[in-house]
Amino acid sequence: MNHKLMIIYLLALATLVADTHADTNNAAEADIPVIVITASRFVYSPNQITIKKGQTVLLEIQATDTQHGFSIPDLGVRVDAIPGEKKTIKITPTKNGRFVFYCDIFCGSGHEQMAGEIIVET
Repeated sequence: MNHKLMIIYLLALATLVADTHADTNNAAEADIPVIVITASRFVYSPNQITIKKGQTVLLEIQATDTQHGFSIPDLGVRVDAIPGEKKTIKITPTKNGRFVFYCDIFCGSGHEQMAGEIIVET
């Protein structure tokens, strides 16, 4: 086999393997519950979320008005919520409790009230 054909063959094989891997990841994540959290004018909606200990969920964070922060320090989560963009975070809490999330980017008067909680139960 000549050199050019070998390169084309290897590139085609690499593309096939990459596509198969991406499809597997998408299929696996399709089974994970998605919780949409919207940040808007000093409020998160919903502002209280209950999940099971050990349950994997995807948090889809979006902002409707201006840039907000979304931070859950006790779960190691921190993203910027930017209007027109969706940020997805995968979490799997390993302990029970109440985990506060809040906006950590000043977004106007009322910013300090912008918070919610994730309740993790057995």
